[in-house]
Amino acid sequence: MPPTIPTVPTVTARRLLLGAQGLLDDPRRKATVDALYGLIERMGFVQIDSINVVERAHHLILAARFQSYQPRLLERLLERQRRLFEHWTHDASAIPTSWYPYWKIRFERYRRRVLEHPWWMERIGPEPEKVIGHVRERVVQEGPLMTRDFEGERTGEQGWWGWKPQKAALEYLWRTGELAIAGRSSFHKVYDLAERVLPEEHAAPRPSDAEHLDWACRTALERLGIASPDEIAGFWAAIKLEEARAWCAEAAQRGEIVPVQVETADGSKPRASWAVPDWESRAASLPPAPPRIRLLAPFDPILRDRKRTLRLFSFDYRFEAFVPGQHRKHGYYVLPILEGERLIGRLDPKLHREKGLLEVKGLWWEPKVKETKGRRAALEAALDRLCRLTGAERWDLP
Repeated sequence: MPPTIPTVPTVTARRLLLGAQGLLDDPRRKATVDALYGLIERMGFVQIDSINVVERAHHLILAARFQSYQPRLLERLLERQRRLFEHWTHDASAIPTSWYPYWKIRFERYRRRVLEHPWWMERIGPEPEKVIGHVRERVVQEGPLMTRDFEGERTGEQGWWGWKPQKAALEYLWRTGELAIAGRSSFHKVYDLAERVLPEEHAAPRPSDAEHLDWACRTALERLGIASPDEIAGFWAAIKLEEARAWCAEAAQRGEIVPVQVETADGSKPRASWAVPDWESRAASLPPAPPRIRLLAPFDPILRDRKRTLRLFSFDYRFEAFVPGQHRKHGYYVLPILEGERLIGRLDPKLHREKGLLEVKGLWWEPKVKETKGRRAALEAALDRLCRLTGAERWDLP
């Protein structure tokens, strides 16, 4: 008879994800540069986002895990120590620089397909090689440049260029690995040659396709605890689903992973997944969740896969910033509320910087969650911490 496939309780799968993503650690521990780097390496990456209604997502994600986090710590890792670099996973992210060589495969893929894409051709114009060559030469000769350094530029018979072709060229050179992000100024990217920003990593050999596949799958599973092939493929957004399935089958034959069935919290059928062989002991060794309320960024790792969040937390979350106002159910930039290991509600905040006011425009508890005195006090403490992060002097909670 074939061996019985073990069933993983929802609470166990949830704890493995929370533990892997740093949400079971004590948030009161000191936030140092080294501690922050260790956390990001364990998480895999931190998504970078520009929306600044309250605070940018990368800072919210890290502050949920370190209550003494300060944005300058991330800036030091990215711009001074270069222990992190900025590039794409499923979106723009801060990633440990030790993994930079694996992005060389992405650079190749991007180079093959981007200039054939209508979206890019529309922005870069009818002479892409000329624009790219011109932008490249200016960076070589002048050093770090921003998009605005090309505004109002005259080029021979072309007349006055707008910024769009140069912006497209800078992004092309960055996404294909010729340029790297040397820093940011008012959140605008500063581009320089990758060989000047990350000389050792730029010179490192390209991993083989097999090495890249093994790295992408192995590191994804470590950072998810338990995952299906599509979740493994989606973690880095670096491989195809078929490749993840093939890797899982081969890794299982080698005894490196085991099949499991994961129970769900939303009433859907158990999900066929893969886990490391010692998943039970790993789960048993995890610490209890911190007894506090935390406000999560919309792009927090435990929320990024909305279907997984629904299955594991029975929490149906939709990011509504790009939904027309009249069709929003909750708000523009809604923060889910994490209490221990449960997602228990959501609030819609807005920071009025000129007034020093953090306004809570709406608050919604999940069904069967009551606003007790203790829960209200814990929420107010979370708002106090958010004020300290954002520089607000006070908050207003109706």
